Amino acid sequence: RTSTAMAETEEAVLQGSWDRELAEALDSGGCDLETVRNIIQGRELPAQQRAQIWKIALNVAGKGDSLASWDGSLDLPEQSLIHSRCQQLLDQLSVPEESRDAALADTEAVITFYCKSRNITFTPDLNWPHLLRPLLGLQLPRSDLYNCFYAIMNKYIPRDCVPKGRPFHLYRLLLQYHEPELCSFLDTKKITPDSYAISWLGSLFSSHCPPEVTQAMWDVYLQQADPFLIFFLMLIILVNAKDGILAQEGDGKEEIVKMLESSPAYLECEDLEDLFSLAHYYYSKTPLSLRKENQNLFGSSLVALKEEEMDLSQALCLPVSVPEILQANQLQAEGVRFFVVDCRPAEQYNAGHLSTAFHLDSDLMLQNPSEFALSVKSLLEAQKQSLESGSVASGEHLCFMGSGREEEDMYMNMVLAHFLQKNKEYVSIAKGGFMALQQHLADINVEGPDNVYVHWIVSTSGPRGSIGSADGESVNGAGDGKGVKSLVNKMTFALKSKSVNVKEKVISFIENTSTPVDRLSFTLPWPEKETPERHVSSSDRVGKPYRGVKPVFSIGDEEEYDTDEIDSSSMSDDDRKEVVNIQTWINKPDIKHHVPCSEVKETGHMFPSHLLVTATHMYCLREIASRKGFAYIQSRQALNSVVKITSKKKHPELITFKFGNSSSSGVEILAVERYLIPNAGDATKAIKQQIMKVLDALES
Repeated sequence: RTSTAMAETEEAVLQGSWDRELAEALDSGGCDLETVRNIIQGRELPAQQRAQIWKIALNVAGKGDSLASWDGSLDLPEQSLIHSRCQQLLDQLSVPEESRDAALADTEAVITFYCKSRNITFTPDLNWPHLLRPLLGLQLPRSDLYNCFYAIMNKYIPRDCVPKGRPFHLYRLLLQYHEPELCSFLDTKKITPDSYAISWLGSLFSSHCPPEVTQAMWDVYLQQADPFLIFFLMLIILVNAKDGILAQEGDGKEEIVKMLESSPAYLECEDLEDLFSLAHYYYSKTPLSLRKENQNLFGSSLVALKEEEMDLSQALCLPVSVPEILQANQLQAEGVRFFVVDCRPAEQYNAGHLSTAFHLDSDLMLQNPSEFALSVKSLLEAQKQSLESGSVASGEHLCFMGSGREEEDMYMNMVLAHFLQKNKEYVSIAKGGFMALQQHLADINVEGPDNVYVHWIVSTSGPRGSIGSADGESVNGAGDGKGVKSLVNKMTFALKSKSVNVKEKVISFIENTSTPVDRLSFTLPWPEKETPERHVSSSDRVGKPYRGVKPVFSIGDEEEYDTDEIDSSSMSDDDRKEVVNIQTWINKPDIKHHVPCSEVKETGHMFPSHLLVTATHMYCLREIASRKGFAYIQSRQALNSVVKITSKKKHPELITFKFGNSSSSGVEILAVERYLIPNAGDATKAIKQQIMKVLDALES
């Protein structure tokens, strides 16, 4: 028992200390919201300081009397309505008789002056009296009451908070994003958000919550100072009531609306912590565009929404801006990451697409439904595997990208509807489509350094119109468990420079999606300009270029995207290379070691390969994508010609072999080969031991 008593006194001491700190900070004057938040740290507000803290949070502390210039005349045409609404409000509040007249005069003055100064007519459906209820509880002087009311209207009540208004279309898109099943149930019943939530939004819940709950909610809400948070609180109220709502299948629209509208009334003070933490969780799983693209819903500017603003009532699903799509997967491991699905026709996709996009040809939906179903299956599989491997292209959130031209995107809209009907959560659309992407890249490149600009847009050569694949491989190839073939694309790097010389080194980030390894980034020296160029043969073309944090680069003018810089160790064209059965070779008696790996070209392209080591030589077999189980003999190097084997400290899986002649005059490098080898340590150890044996034998 003594320990409990001690704990309680300790608690009291602690509380005393932050209480004191808060009181001192508030007394000192000039205290800002940040200071208040740091002291309070989510604790319950002391009642005696609530008024001061709310004023600081609303940024009206020390603000003058706005009503000073007003003559106080209560002569609006709707004045009697204002008067009776204010009386009703005070009746609900049970204000003591002696201060009732003053409170009534203050309330009527605040509403009347607000109507006059903003040139608004007061109507019965306005929620202003509800907004004033928590403020009247603070017993503020009239000027403060007005300033607080004005600040809340200005900062927290969205513009257009009327039936069929923009905020409700936005809220419906948010509900659909997180709870598609619930959204479609309400849509089927023709229940729009404004029918049950207009007073939630217009009064920040004070219309339906018990006064002590509203007060505790505003304590937290005003400290958070984010006007968009209300949408997420509304979302959680609905998510919380979901089972009850879906169980009302047989009820009429009116009953459901009534039940929904009154649901905040059941909130209790102890529910608020969960309410806010769930709201923040859903907020963190929502694209930032929701807020960024709708900033003008809040604020004092009298300028109405711009004409070119998207009509949200017509939006199929949540629109996400192109800059967010490009940044999301770079910046955060937590939060929103997109898996981009390019729905344009194959020829448009092949001509250029976002380097991390998966192709789903939307025309197939009508032309070949079974092939479409297969594509969708491989899309979801690719998404799943990319998430497991932590690829830069991975994301739980599906973002569909069309061309940005309405008539062309009709099929994409059908595909979107298909996903939404299946109650798929986290479905969004790239605002403005591919045209917006090109425009955005042009805009940011204008500001960037003018010698080099990185292309996020890549082109694909290869069999046209193949589905479920980013690099022109057929779907069957994607399903063979060798990693997600459809996730990786050819990336190009365009050089926008006056002179022809290429920067000596270009950093290229490579990511291997088939075996989850740490993200690789390394610099590769480019071959001299004289290196012969050749046309990539058909087998080379399906080599999987790996996508990464920034595009993996191949150098050349834009129209030269399908030429490959060839490194000095490469052999003659594929058609002259020997084709062998991989398994037969692995089983050959003279093969001492077999190392599955990927060969890494200087362009950053990767090819699934096998290193086979005999007593004297090292062979590289490159898998032929179109013929499962077969490979080209890509290179054959004598072990005694290895002059150096290196790996990077940061990226131990990336191994470089240098072959050449050592003589008294130094080392002449004749060939360089790079491989990405999982568990590289064991493999290189085995190869080194074999080399030592060869060298020992030579010496003896």
